[in-house]
Amino acid sequence: MIDFSVNGKPYQGEAGMTVADLLKQLDLKHQRIAVEVNEDVLSKTVFGTTILEEGDQVEVVSFVGGG
Repeated sequence: MIDFSVNGKPYQGEAGMTVADLLKQLDLKHQRIAVEVNEDVLSKTVFGTTILEEGDQVEVVSFVGGG
């Protein structure tokens, strides 16, 4: 198990967990999501290959349309 934060709150995940795995656990869809890991904004194309590590700081922002 590894410890990291998601939107400033402590989170515990499996070793080897990717950003895509995290989004699935959080029940978030990729279409309207922006993810930052340690202040680096990630391209959606690397969600499945970016492995989270102990102490990472993850920020997940979802976009909502409206008018």
